[in-house]
Amino acid sequence: MNALLNEICGKYTIPQETKAAGIYPSYKPISSGQDPIVKMADGSSVMMFGSNSYLGLSDDPRLKEAAIKAIEKYGTSCSGSRFLNGTLDIHEELEEKLARFVGKDQAVTFSTGFQVNLGVISALGFRGGYILLDDTDHACIIDGSRLSWSTVYKFKHNDMEALEKKLKACEPDAPKMIVVDGVYSMLGDLCPLPQICELAEKYNASVMVDDAHGLGVFGKNGSGTADYFGLTDKVDLIMGTFSKSFGSLGGFIAGSEPVINYLKHNARSLIFSASMTPAAVAAASKALDIMQSEPERIEHLWDITRYAHAKFRENGFDINATQSPIIPLMVRDTRKAMQIVTLAYNEGVFITPVIAPAVPEKDVLIRFALMATHTKEHIDIAVEKLTKIFKQLDVI
Repeated sequence: MNALLNEICGKYTIPQETKAAGIYPSYKPISSGQDPIVKMADGSSVMMFGSNSYLGLSDDPRLKEAAIKAIEKYGTSCSGSRFLNGTLDIHEELEEKLARFVGKDQAVTFSTGFQVNLGVISALGFRGGYILLDDTDHACIIDGSRLSWSTVYKFKHNDMEALEKKLKACEPDAPKMIVVDGVYSMLGDLCPLPQICELAEKYNASVMVDDAHGLGVFGKNGSGTADYFGLTDKVDLIMGTFSKSFGSLGGFIAGSEPVINYLKHNARSLIFSASMTPAAVAAASKALDIMQSEPERIEHLWDITRYAHAKFRENGFDINATQSPIIPLMVRDTRKAMQIVTLAYNEGVFITPVIAPAVPEKDVLIRFALMATHTKEHIDIAVEKLTKIFKQLDVI
């Protein structure tokens, strides 16, 4: 055993310190599905407002049935990468459905959403090129850019003047790719896609939208942020993940035939990783069917989203500029955020803190996320309890 490695890692003691203080917020084991009320391993039941299952499909019996049937037919694993022996007919069927859904020529699936951005951005970050990132882009976008050969520029969140300044600094004839989140996963706001596409056209750049949190929520039948803005044809690449609205696991990238063909043979996180399991593919495919056939599910999500936005604002919460079912409750203090999570859990409300390095101290927040299976009564109870806690800690 290497003593130096242990010595270096042993200096990281923040988890131990917060556990000793009784405010450690992470790795709480759950012993039920991701429903509005979940059972915890400690025997308690809490209202779940920390999930990304926006359409409430991760515990849907139809997805479970599809997953079980896929296991019975194909087994539990493909035991290989898509590039070799790991492509099933249902992989290709799902990809065809996804491409039609988001309005692109082709799509290809990856084992996780993180791997999509890791593989796509690193593969398309050509030597001598540029990648331009919003400074609040997801970690997998940042990591993908670090693995590329391109020069990486970051611009201030949703600041189009800053983006244009960076575009002007690029070599005019070099490949340039602007990569943004459609819906930002912590603040719940949207990217200004119309302005981004205008600048992309002006400076001959391509646009990639990570729509992990937009699919199933925005656009016709949940087809995403690009459709919501009417800009599907202006966006070169649309990325999605199956662990949010699709209630499964995995991800995909959709785009033109030449680009998808290139990625199938150059995206390392695709060709050197085992493919999506049969169960995950079948569950995602069934979720896509439900998404398109049950628009009332999305309508209800938006009904309770508008209701929750109003309730929090009425009670004095700062919810920033959210435009989605992701509601940031601004705290701006790491210790208080951890205290809030612990006190809320004790009151039967499961929420999650967003702290450094995900955000700077001035932007520390509580992430309150809605599912289509929530009711207004769930929201009323949670808001009442959280109002009491936030006032107790002098946050509001």
